[in-house]
Amino acid sequence: MADDWEAGGFGLYVHWPFCQAKCPYCDFNSHVAAEIDQRRWLSAYLSEIKRVSAETGGRRLISVFFGGGTPSLMAPETVAGVLDAVRAAWPVANDLEVTLEANPTSVEAGRFRGFRDAGVNRVSVGLQALNDADLKRLGRLHSAAEGRNAYGIARDVFPRVSFDLIYARQFQTLDHWRSELAEALTLAADHLSLYQLTIEPGTAFGDRHARGRLPGLVEDDAGAEMYDLTQEMCAAAGLPAYEVSNHAADMAQSRHNLIYWRGGDYAGIGPGAHGRLTLDGTRHATETELLPLAWLKRVETAGSGETLREPMTARDHAEEYAMMALRLAEGLDRTRFARLNGADFDADVLNRLESLGMIEVTATRISATPQGRRVLNAVLRDLLAD
Repeated sequence: MADDWEAGGFGLYVHWPFCQAKCPYCDFNSHVAAEIDQRRWLSAYLSEIKRVSAETGGRRLISVFFGGGTPSLMAPETVAGVLDAVRAAWPVANDLEVTLEANPTSVEAGRFRGFRDAGVNRVSVGLQALNDADLKRLGRLHSAAEGRNAYGIARDVFPRVSFDLIYARQFQTLDHWRSELAEALTLAADHLSLYQLTIEPGTAFGDRHARGRLPGLVEDDAGAEMYDLTQEMCAAAGLPAYEVSNHAADMAQSRHNLIYWRGGDYAGIGPGAHGRLTLDGTRHATETELLPLAWLKRVETAGSGETLREPMTARDHAEEYAMMALRLAEGLDRTRFARLNGADFDADVLNRLESLGMIEVTATRISATPQGRRVLNAVLRDLLAD
């Protein structure tokens, strides 16, 4: 188990917690602040990089991901300072992937060249919708025209570009989504993230839904039709689903997210960041302080933003690997799962799920079929039942 993480690689996640406004569907750790001391935040990030690298310094880093929040609100100089520290702290891959999530407002698009010069080589643009009415319902601050313009700038500036869309939005029909996705595929370079709208507790949408004030939500059957249409159209356009919600051309997959799905190790720094670190032969789950100012003070006074470092049992590790790897079209390695778990999956369960068309099974791998990925939670419950 000491070297199990190497099958997925090692990456760094940097959480920037600030947004211009809180989107009503968002349940991420994001906050609105009138003023941000970028130098203070950079100093805290550098302190955390130094702390984590002292434990993992010999590892080859293959990815850095600036997530949030809205990392495109960071000053390019802050991003550059973080990346300079990263390269000093770890041996990095020659093709190190550095991703930054960006919103397509004109202010943020104006920073794109600065981010490129700082070392960012992949940007993920949160378009979310391609018409103004739906963008307004989603609480987005950009127009559809601004989104298209920002994406065009990103394609000119960065060697790798992705964008996100949300479907099954309020009042959306299958024909509306077909038309919008067709346009998206004409815009797309080599990667798309396409997420079905979910109503999460604790969000503004969740509160409105509980009060019966969120009309026009797509029914489950219609959402399933949209999902199926998404798979068909993206595959036909040369961007098949390599993961439940992510589509890419060959060799254009998000390397950072593949670390998660393939069960690699990743250090998480910043408010609310999670991590997985294998230390002294044991995999640990890590968490950090959620609130931005509390995280800053904790780093500055205690020397660490971590609030949790919990050893994972072999069974926990095996289950997490299965839950993440089966999201991928490539599936999971049976030998690796059996090594972590102490035993392979139950043969009767495998046979039943295979006969139902939910999974494909070979001597070395198990993968969910397109039909199985639609009901992946149910498939996993059967596979991982005691």
